[in-house]
Amino acid sequence: MLKALYTGTFDPLTNGHVDIITRAARFCDELVVAIGVHPGKTPMFSAAERADLLRTACGDLTAAHSCKLSVLTFSGLAVTAAREVGATLLVRGLRDGTDLDYETQMTGMNGVMAPEIETIFLAASPHVRHIAATLVRQIALLGGDVTPFVPDVVAKALAVKLNTAP
Repeated sequence: MLKALYTGTFDPLTNGHVDIITRAARFCDELVVAIGVHPGKTPMFSAAERADLLRTACGDLTAAHSCKLSVLTFSGLAVTAAREVGATLLVRGLRDGTDLDYETQMTGMNGVMAPEIETIFLAASPHVRHIAATLVRQIALLGGDVTPFVPDVVAKALAVKLNTAP
């Protein structure tokens, strides 16, 4: 059984994240989505809210590929989280060359710390390559329409969170 780990803050979950999750589900039996929590940061959504949004938005998508979706939180190293859940594969999404440069360095460091865990890169699909959670948060905070960038459930949750729901 191939178990993969995909880490991120997912604050908020974007269509770019969903793209990577859906595509990763094609080649693993279980995909563990690990939400990074950092005590020094104040996210828009709590870890529990992000986990619920991930399960709601992605559960059926991964199941359609016969892939089990698990969602958890972690606060340490990705390789430590991977070992704890028994994942042998780290999935990383790439939007552009900047992501590639950073992720290549991280892969090298992870390879030294955990040589038994392999990293694979998935290039974001062209229609979501431009989406970044930071920009989605900014647009939402400024009252803009985020519906082209996030799943419907996330757009609704953002509207409620920001008191902009109709």
